Amino acid sequence: MIKLSDFSTKPPEGYNKKKIRKETEKICKEIAGLQELLRANKKHSLLVVFQGMDSSGKGGSTRETFKYCSPSGIKVKAFKKPTEEEFAHDFLWRVHRHAPAKGMIQVFDRSHYEDVLIHRVHGWIDEEYCNKRIAAINAWEELLAFDNNTTVLKFYMHLSKERQTEKLKERISDPTKNWKHNDGDWEEAKLWDTYMDAYENVINKSSIPWHIAPVDSRTYRNYFIASKVRDTLKSFNEEYPLIKESKYA
Repeated sequence: MIKLSDFSTKPPEGYNKKKIRKETEKICKEIAGLQELLRANKKHSLLVVFQGMDSSGKGGSTRETFKYCSPSGIKVKAFKKPTEEEFAHDFLWRVHRHAPAKGMIQVFDRSHYEDVLIHRVHGWIDEEYCNKRIAAINAWEELLAFDNNTTVLKFYMHLSKERQTEKLKERISDPTKNWKHNDGDWEEAKLWDTYMDAYENVINKSSIPWHIAPVDSRTYRNYFIASKVRDTLKSFNEEYPLIKESKYA
């Protein structure tokens, strides 16, 4: 049974920030090389899910982790409030359209889990309905794995309440971040404890495990996430495919 309170939101004690930044740069360049192998072979695909409270660094993690990757081999989808058309379909309809093709990396900035988190927190669905949706999500993720060789890599962005308050205040005080400010984020923050219960429920009922990423420190956050992405891509054990025959050879 996973309890989020058992996990620190901070980096390990005594970690070397300069050394970690240097190592992260190296890892991100490795990711770019592994992405090329992924594109060349078109046998696997990777779905990276970033899920967390407002200001937990989902966008920043995407930018840093994949900054050396080819734009033609990666797609990013940020899920907002469903449109009228999306509301008219089942809750996974809008998500399935963005599942990655073989050879591609797809990033979800928020995801299909919104429909069992915010909905449960605000009482729009009851626990029984929530559990049915979680079961549907598990089945969908397993479908991607066995039918399309897609690896689903999920990160819960583990942010402290205190650090969130600091970052939300930055959006007011820093002119370069004003565009991110939303009064609604402050209202959702008031429901912190209810959200933590909802996240624990989802994490413990998911068939594909989550990585609990400590994100109070941007530096260590980037290292933690990039390391997991790199290791996942390496596990595919891919090499560049060779031309078997050609009239020009």
